[in-house]
Amino acid sequence: MIELNRRAFIRSSAACAAAAVVTAEAEAADVRANASEVTGYNYRLPKINKGATLLFQGDSITDMRWGRNQNDRNHYLGHSYVYLIASRLHTDVPQADLNFLNRGISGNTVADLKARWQKDALDLKPDVLSILIGVNDVGRAVRSNKDVDVDTFTADYRSLLEQSRQANPELKIVLLEPFVLPVTRVKAEWEAWRGQIDELRPVVAKLASQYKAILLETQDVFDAAAQRAEPSHWIWDGVHPLPQGHELIARHWIESVANAWA
Repeated sequence: MIELNRRAFIRSSAACAAAAVVTAEAEAADVRANASEVTGYNYRLPKINKGATLLFQGDSITDMRWGRNQNDRNHYLGHSYVYLIASRLHTDVPQADLNFLNRGISGNTVADLKARWQKDALDLKPDVLSILIGVNDVGRAVRSNKDVDVDTFTADYRSLLEQSRQANPELKIVLLEPFVLPVTRVKAEWEAWRGQIDELRPVVAKLASQYKAILLETQDVFDAAAQRAEPSHWIWDGVHPLPQGHELIARHWIESVANAWA
């Protein structure tokens, strides 16, 4: 009788263990099924001319230590969203032979871009131009207890686009909004940071419309992401994205470009 009970116990324990494994596997499968919950993952491939040069301009968010020695192909793109976009498109459409250039420089404002635009943009003769700028304009204003000069920002930004369009009437342009999330120093002065970012967003949108550019509403992308996980999961200091934040930008950049240029 004791032996029968022992055998029954073993069988029962094994069944419970098997059920636990099945449950765990089911839960894991469910996690995998929801792994692409962030939109922008199931993108179509954009149509970009073979051999096209794609130039990415901006500040530290774009920069991410791209190699100033362009012969060093281990580091020539840095480790921002530019790297992620290039890795995907080079893999998905290797026959396109695309040329990716990162010319973001940490700390830059739109005025800084304007000062180096000839050398770092026009002389490179891009076929696709992507710009993400503005958070340093806001940051400097907040630190000085001032309001960002929207008129000057607009004029300088317009100058970049006008020069670029004149140099290449067929140029394709992508403009990304500046963005922030309430983390660390930004959270401490959130109303000032977000209020001034929100003043620049319609400027970028209007310029995108005027120059027939693709507009990537990056602030909306991060606002939505912050509903799924803590803001600090995406941007460690309120300004600079973590790898997953750069992945968000890359996914939505490709999706937006593909929808416009399919």
